[in-house]
Amino acid sequence: MNRITTKPFSILSDHMAVYQFMLDIYEKDWRNGVAAPFWEYALCSDWMDKSYLHRCRMWLDGEKMVGFCFHENPVTDVYFSLRPGYETLAPEMVAYAGEHMPVHGEHQLVLFGSQTALRQAAEKLGYTQRGGYDDMQYDFDKPLDYPLPEGFRFTEPGTLDVAKCCECCWKGFDHEESEGPWNGEFESSYALVCAPHATPERHIAVMNEAGDYVCYAGMWWAPENKLAYMEPLCTVPEYRRRGLAAAVLSEHYRRLKPLGATHMTGGGNPFYQKIGYRPGVRWTYWKR
Repeated sequence: MNRITTKPFSILSDHMAVYQFMLDIYEKDWRNGVAAPFWEYALCSDWMDKSYLHRCRMWLDGEKMVGFCFHENPVTDVYFSLRPGYETLAPEMVAYAGEHMPVHGEHQLVLFGSQTALRQAAEKLGYTQRGGYDDMQYDFDKPLDYPLPEGFRFTEPGTLDVAKCCECCWKGFDHEESEGPWNGEFESSYALVCAPHATPERHIAVMNEAGDYVCYAGMWWAPENKLAYMEPLCTVPEYRRRGLAAAVLSEHYRRLKPLGATHMTGGGNPFYQKIGYRPGVRWTYWKR
């Protein structure tokens, strides 16, 4: 451990190493930190503030990455990835976050239920848990088989229209209610579909008879972890409660299980548990 060094994160030189590090230490319950697609999805999005990436920090044992402290969105949410066997670094990493990561006032640590060393270090430094929730996962050891209602069809692999996806997400995430109709801007979405490890050929949209996208489920397939990282999922308001979301997730199951996928991410919405998802990752929030 006497060879441990630290350095600030540089997006131009370090992203691929961080991604590989997250693949290497991945566990289904995120006990060692987030799944690699979680980080890359945020990094390539237009909603993450990247002005403070220089405050993210890496811990190295020689040339091997063993720890990473970073923000996502908002920048006041701080996350940790820590390689097994290096738990003694937890106090130093939490202390670093407390001193250097709060960039807009009060910050909070986002710790997962099985990140024991980091949770203990946070408690010793005066943090207390202020809430949490369970993210759902679907285990592929049982079939997910909800049918697509009559009058709809799935997009074929590799045929997704980025502009239609953007419009579907604008409506599906209820932006019309507060921000008005979609303005036709979709260029920013190419940063996501062109991300180094993106798998846009795995995304699936549900089309109505007119060919409009009315439900959309993105997919970041991480074969190294046998992980079907589903992000995002949305349905246009007037098409909700028709079973489209359950059907598109079932189609992801059918397409990815033969490739070796063993589980698929979801979210905290009760919808997931209703269709057979089970608690997979416990999120907790810590402040002082």
